[in-house]
Amino acid sequence: MTKKIELLAPAKDLLHGIAAFNSGADAVYIGAPQFGARANANNTIADIEALVKYAHLYNAKVFTAVNTIIYDHELETCRKMIYDLYNVGVDALIVQDMGILEMDLPPITLHASTQANNRDASKIKFLEQAGIKRVVLARELNLHQIKEISDATTVELEFFVSGALCVAFSGNCYMSVAGGERSANRGECAQNCRLPYNLIDGTGTTLLSSQHLLSIKDLDVSDQIPNLIEAGITSFKIEGRLKDMVYVKNNVSFLRKKIDAVLEGNKNYIKASSGKSFYGFEAALDRSFNRGYSHYFVNERNDKIGSWESPKSKGQFIGKLIQTKGNAYIIENGTTLNNGDGLCFTNDKGEFGGFQVNTVVNDLVYPNEMKAISTGTEIFRNNDLAFTKLVERDDSSIRKINTKLLLSETEIGFQLLAKDEDGYESIAICIQAKEKTKNNESIIANIKTQLSKTGNTPYIAEGIEIQFTENWFLPISKINELRRSVYEQLSETRSKKYNRDEFQIIKTSHPYPVTELDFTYNVSNKLAHQFYERHGAKKIEQAFELQTSPDKACVMTTKYCIKYELEQCPKYHKNELEKKLIEPLILTQGKNEYQLKFNCGPCEMEIWERDDK
Repeated sequence: MTKKIELLAPAKDLLHGIAAFNSGADAVYIGAPQFGARANANNTIADIEALVKYAHLYNAKVFTAVNTIIYDHELETCRKMIYDLYNVGVDALIVQDMGILEMDLPPITLHASTQANNRDASKIKFLEQAGIKRVVLARELNLHQIKEISDATTVELEFFVSGALCVAFSGNCYMSVAGGERSANRGECAQNCRLPYNLIDGTGTTLLSSQHLLSIKDLDVSDQIPNLIEAGITSFKIEGRLKDMVYVKNNVSFLRKKIDAVLEGNKNYIKASSGKSFYGFEAALDRSFNRGYSHYFVNERNDKIGSWESPKSKGQFIGKLIQTKGNAYIIENGTTLNNGDGLCFTNDKGEFGGFQVNTVVNDLVYPNEMKAISTGTEIFRNNDLAFTKLVERDDSSIRKINTKLLLSETEIGFQLLAKDEDGYESIAICIQAKEKTKNNESIIANIKTQLSKTGNTPYIAEGIEIQFTENWFLPISKINELRRSVYEQLSETRSKKYNRDEFQIIKTSHPYPVTELDFTYNVSNKLAHQFYERHGAKKIEQAFELQTSPDKACVMTTKYCIKYELEQCPKYHKNELEKKLIEPLILTQGKNEYQLKFNCGPCEMEIWERDDK
């Protein structure tokens, strides 16, 4: 069976969503009015409805994020909101809280958010049997693990392909709420992982000072798309519901081309939506926000993934500093720079710095402020001014549905038939007395020119045929009227014919893979408790956020490992260790102190609040 391969893009609002579709996205995920895991990216029902209408024209989809944990007093509000989302045509909800599955819901498709920490085949099989139609897999999985999950279930599998990484297993980071009132599971992450920390060993010696020790590079597995498809992934997700327009357009257009190259000539897979995008810029991931890139763990643990010098955007590598000359720099590839560009670097002390380009004269780059930079230092461009201006233009990416037009004569005038790439048709009729052209000259070339002017419509006319028995005259105004009418009708037909997948949840009682649930299962309401209880759970602990004095102090579990970054891993660096680290290792940030614990069996690191400070 032919599988649809989907490119799924983020949108913080309606305009970003439309830009994502124009750039080639097959689907967009956007925050609901409430209960989305990005509290600063909520949207009104009216805006979501407008985005749905735009998407469905291209056979594209809109998924709405309702992926926070929900408290008891919010359950009814959430349920009513879900009905509103269903009524405006949303294709699916992305959820974390299993309490939603206990609600009286409309027949709306549900996807399990990555916040549900989906990294185990038995749990994903359980979710499928409970009625979940798609699972957003944990980013920490490798190709072999993804294949095992795919072999064990028929549920759709979604995987992140680019963007920022949560250093913790999604849904299981409690640093933010433990240190204050902001919960990541409530959409209010304080981004503790992007703060500077000190690393202290068991003797009290400070090994590292003011380094961003939990900040990691961004994800780019675009070169692994063929392997991921082979492993069972059908939806490739871009992170970034808080990112700007340049990031969205750049990432989507870059990955659209990557996926299309894989699909071309492959009969087993097809694109998940209609239309073709045209670009006024050449996309490259490193030309918009990024902290440098890694494969994370898709190909097991290999390279270092820390971004310790800064959590800010690193951007695009330009070249090394060749020489400081007076009040200017000579930089490799410096002639590619433009006035107003932002450049950055890491100095000999490991400190992150930057400056703005005032002017570029031949090979001399004049900054707004001279910085002490050693020869050989790598220079990056984290603000590409010319590229930004180009991509921000409304017409930098446009999307068109292919059509063929047939203009023919009738007894009472003329008719224009439009047939699009999906087989939909529309007809516009013009009542017009037929008159021959002056001197009986053919004006077919002129008619074709006018019919090809599709302008701001979602269509392009790649084939135009004229069937006249005589050289009939047709005024330009009538030609334009026919074209406008036939495309308006075609849009109405496409919208009416759109078929939304629906599914009515039916409550089941098949056993959950475990019977004792600690706080990491994020049970925050009576319906979630009821859900797990019906599925065999015997002991269910409250969510961390509801515990006044949590007796568990583990605030993060992560696949990322500071020992590995320091080349002190007993598994990977055992033949290289000269001096063993003296544990316990402690992270400090202001008044906060955390102890690092290393669980080398599953190759994970835990971060615990100090209980002996």
